[in-house]
Amino acid sequence: MERRQLGQTDLMVSKVCLGTMTFGEQNTELEAHSQLDYALERGINFIDTAEMYPVMASADTQGATERYIGSWLKKTGRRADIVLATKVAGPNKMMPWIRGANHNLDATNIRAAVEDSLRRLHTDYIDLYQIHWPSRNLPIFGANRFDPEGERPAVPIVETLEALDEMVRAGTIRHIGVSNESTWGVCQYIKQSELRGLPRIATVQNLYNLTARHVETSLMDEACYREGVSLLAYSPLAFGQLTAKYLDNPNAVGRLTVFPKNWSPRYVRPAVLAATAEYAALARAHGMTPAQMALAWCYSRWFVGSTIIGATNLAQLKENIDAADLVLSADVMKGIDEIHARYMNVGQ
Repeated sequence: MERRQLGQTDLMVSKVCLGTMTFGEQNTELEAHSQLDYALERGINFIDTAEMYPVMASADTQGATERYIGSWLKKTGRRADIVLATKVAGPNKMMPWIRGANHNLDATNIRAAVEDSLRRLHTDYIDLYQIHWPSRNLPIFGANRFDPEGERPAVPIVETLEALDEMVRAGTIRHIGVSNESTWGVCQYIKQSELRGLPRIATVQNLYNLTARHVETSLMDEACYREGVSLLAYSPLAFGQLTAKYLDNPNAVGRLTVFPKNWSPRYVRPAVLAATAEYAALARAHGMTPAQMALAWCYSRWFVGSTIIGATNLAQLKENIDAADLVLSADVMKGIDEIHARYMNVGQ
């Protein structure tokens, strides 16, 4: 499988990354191990997780995903074969089980989060450590408009960078990244790292799929190009919507039906369903499944360092990985852009 450089680091990762947020909720430990084994067999060397996983988040399951990866690493001894990424949770009073209701992105919290992740993962270093979401006010997770009325006290970016620098110097993390960030935020992280000699972010992990191409219109792609930051695209199938399985069967088993009250509204807006139907028709007209087309498109984007895929069974995982070998024709790409022009960023 093709490998790509992450940012300006020495990390070379597969263009497909195994996302793991189902481990511990929709997948058992045995199933998680099977997915990890299969992913490596297929050439994937990049594994992404987070301290708050699995999703949907709860006090009973928090940390289970990292523990399952850790037990696999302990069993197989394959730590040197993977690039391991995890994340520290930003502030969220609805998750008091993560270091208390007032957890944030200060030095004390970051140090504790890193230590806990290392213990669960059975490793002594993390290749890529990411800020899961910012401390400051920012429209994310389905909110798509900045609201100054939402301003709140926040840990300054420079303070977070200084805390991460401490972990880099200690050797517990190698490189850093951000997630659910804005173009302004990415540029601020770069600016502060250059001004103060602090670690430079290598990646930004943001939502990117056929119904959510805000990365392009917000000039995030330009910022990534000019600053040497790799985009890690998450939710390339829009929580399963772009497989068209819910259009074919509204009661299909998946996150949107297993957790009907706990997902972002961005995945079920009427315009998203309309766009999905058109993308599905385009894919099928060209002999592909909707999932194959959606993933092949994302894999092919020039500014995507790696695309994070998730699956609840090996059949899904195989289809997702197989799509990495597809090359979309000019007619398909033209059709995709025509649909996007009608339903621009409806799933953002």
